Amino acid sequence: MKLLLGVDEAGRGPIAGPVSVGVVMVEEGFDLLATFPGLNDSKKLTEKKREVLFSKLEEEMKKGTVRYSVHFSKAQVIDAKGIVYGVQYAMNRGLDKLLPVQEARRQGHKVLLDGSLHAPKEYVQETIIGGDASEPVIMLASIAAKVLRDRWMVQRVAVQFPHHGFEKHKGYGTAAHFEAIKRHGLCEEHRRSFLKSLKTKSPTIR
Repeated sequence: MKLLLGVDEAGRGPIAGPVSVGVVMVEEGFDLLATFPGLNDSKKLTEKKREVLFSKLEEEMKKGTVRYSVHFSKAQVIDAKGIVYGVQYAMNRGLDKLLPVQEARRQGHKVLLDGSLHAPKEYVQETIIGGDASEPVIMLASIAAKVLRDRWMVQRVAVQFPHHGFEKHKGYGTAAHFEAIKRHGLCEEHRRSFLKSLKTKSPTIR
């Protein structure tokens, strides 16, 4: 049995919250487009459509036809070691959960990654520019990463820090977000390394 894994990330650009990396694994030849009607790059889908596809992913996970894993690197990790490290750390955890290194050495298993991502050298892999728009297994990974990150920002971060509007902007640097920072200061979810030029006299919220 040959396995195919797709990898993509969400939340590289926001000024707050974690970066999220999704990994999806299927048997080679499994028809994802037929199983997931409307599958596409998460950025080209509405929030409602992403949620529908993610619910289908959870159904297929229960059936055993598809497996997925999503891991985060929090703002503190990003500030301490950089966004590149944060993405790599989350990706490595996801890959190891679905296809440990010792299994990866078996002939035939392959990892497809979007953009500039690279898996550890033990994996047979291919990095595809624009892979989240051309490879179904990467598309599904992008949706898993995006949906779970958005849920985290709405259900956890926005509840803990209600004055910053995280349920609306999900940590991205919108005008409303910067206005909230001016009014209420930074919170523990803000990536200070992304905000070095920001001048605010407001105290840090913990």
